[in-house]
Amino acid sequence: MWKEVTLTEKSQVYESWKNPPPSYLEYYFFNVTNPEVFMAGGKASVKQIGPYTYRVHSSRENVTFLENGTKVYALNPKTFVFVPEKSIGDPQVDIVRTVNIPFVTIMNELPSYSFFLRTIVSMYINSLGIELFMTRTVHEVLWGFEDPLLTKLHSMKPEVDEYFGLMWKKNGTHEGEFVFHTGEQNYLDYGKIDTWNGMREMSWWSSNQSNMINGTDGTVFHPLINRDELLYIFAADFCRSIHLAYVEDVEVKGIQAYRFAPPSDVLMSPKNNPTNAGFCVPAGDCLGTGVHKVSVCREGAPIVVSFPHFYQADPAYINAIDGLNPNKEEHETYLDLQPTTGVPIRACKRAQLKSGLDSDPLYCCYIHSDTISATC
Repeated sequence: MWKEVTLTEKSQVYESWKNPPPSYLEYYFFNVTNPEVFMAGGKASVKQIGPYTYRVHSSRENVTFLENGTKVYALNPKTFVFVPEKSIGDPQVDIVRTVNIPFVTIMNELPSYSFFLRTIVSMYINSLGIELFMTRTVHEVLWGFEDPLLTKLHSMKPEVDEYFGLMWKKNGTHEGEFVFHTGEQNYLDYGKIDTWNGMREMSWWSSNQSNMINGTDGTVFHPLINRDELLYIFAADFCRSIHLAYVEDVEVKGIQAYRFAPPSDVLMSPKNNPTNAGFCVPAGDCLGTGVHKVSVCREGAPIVVSFPHFYQADPAYINAIDGLNPNKEEHETYLDLQPTTGVPIRACKRAQLKSGLDSDPLYCCYIHSDTISATC
């Protein structure tokens, strides 16, 4: 059995690891329905729209076995194809009013600019009539549009891209260079990440523990899984590793499985979970329970992630906006694993993205990823 769950070109698991079945990614957006009220100091109200569903094709490329077959190098580019029959509308046509992320990003970076550049940018903002909210098609928000303020700034700072999109330049690209353990030396190491972009640990966070790259990429796990163990996944979009704990036994299409999910302490405030203090950058600059700032790994953009609708978050975040309804069934991330083989039978990854001023509670959208062909 061990040889069959070892990554070699002749093992049974190799083909499904190299060419996994397509998965589906659903995007939901929070349409701000009362921008004038919010700008006047009132409570924001949002209405969720979606899903806009994309079939995700991924296959590992440039696969190279290393160190006598104990490790393997691979890239994992992904392509996204819109699936109209699984979507609520046409992303090229449907309009969403959401946070003006390019504007907010620049406003957060403005204090670091020179006096001259701050003056010029302020003049551009006034002359262009740029506001906190933008109205764009779903396609533009996802896949990119030329932003007038970024274009002006690009003329003075060429390193600034004129285009913005949540998935800008991510169609057909990969999340980095990975080296995985094949399980040849120890079946418990099967699929674990050895290095990511040449690093065994990150340098973004303020503690050694927080910078660790732990676990797998979430697509494979070692065999003989126990209910009492913690499973670790390196989530590149969260810029960190997270752990999952056993929840319950489930049945998926007649197959018995163990369900694992992130416990509430994963995004818990350092006041309640001191080990999370290392994710506060600079040290001591911490958010509340249920949210995680990832600006340090997003070129300074004020991006914060959470679970959808602030599931498992501090009630203060939920109560700050009308229109949210967090619940476990719709917003929990989980993995259903066949315990003998460690093979994922069903998996749902759900994440929410925010970009805003430090005092701005508005979130723009969230993502539901059905990472296995079975329906969540």
